[in-house]
Amino acid sequence: MIKILIIGKKSFIGSNLKKYLSKIYDVDIIDFKTANNEKNLYFNKYSHVINTAIHKAYIHKKYDKNFDLDRKFISKFRSINFNYIFFNTRKIYIPKENISENSRLDPCDFYSKNKLKTENYLKLKIKKNLISLRVSNIIGKRIHIKHRSTHKLFFDNFLKFRKKGNLKFENLFKDFLSIDQFCMIIDKIIKYKVIGIYNLSLSKKVYLSEIIYWLDKKFHKKIKFKNSIKGSFTLSNKKLIKKIKIKPTKKELRLFCENLF
Repeated sequence: MIKILIIGKKSFIGSNLKKYLSKIYDVDIIDFKTANNEKNLYFNKYSHVINTAIHKAYIHKKYDKNFDLDRKFISKFRSINFNYIFFNTRKIYIPKENISENSRLDPCDFYSKNKLKTENYLKLKIKKNLISLRVSNIIGKRIHIKHRSTHKLFFDNFLKFRKKGNLKFENLFKDFLSIDQFCMIIDKIIKYKVIGIYNLSLSKKVYLSEIIYWLDKKFHKKIKFKNSIKGSFTLSNKKLIKKIKIKPTKKELRLFCENLF
């Protein structure tokens, strides 16, 4: 029987996953402190544990295992009976088009370097129960708006710049997913008992000018876009798509963005 525990009660991803997955499965959600203080026997009732909690220092500082919440949680156990979903970042790769899981790794900042260290630890500790997802940019609204976020999203920055005018942006292409597409993929990963390391992405070019136009046509008119490919990227999702038998589309992303406000 599938029973899911999400760690990260007020996080953007955690709260949205709870809302989506609860329509399909039995889902509990708790904060990290509660999870870390629970006795190991408590977790025997779960088939999947998903951690979406993160320490601010893990994002902005050099690796310290005391700030690695995934490591801190998993190190509690000698062995685990549940599958563990870990969210990595696409920033561990060199930006380019069609990045596969076997592409060269070259993390560019503390956050991505720390994520790679955590993934390597989890591979050694729980390889047979690990689902590590290297995630592209996720678009969506926070459920807990007043919650102090540790990690700024593309949509957070969009809302910030939306209040301004006469802006200039480099028209990069990136790989985006809506939060609905993201949650749907997590559902399929659970349903089809996927294990391993995968890119989680749309695998299509989405230019900044496109996604801003979909989100807010009036704001789009205030921006001058300069063509550029530096920093542009897409992730190949072929490996994961073979497992979950469903493919997110650019049309779905466009419709989601057009109806976000």
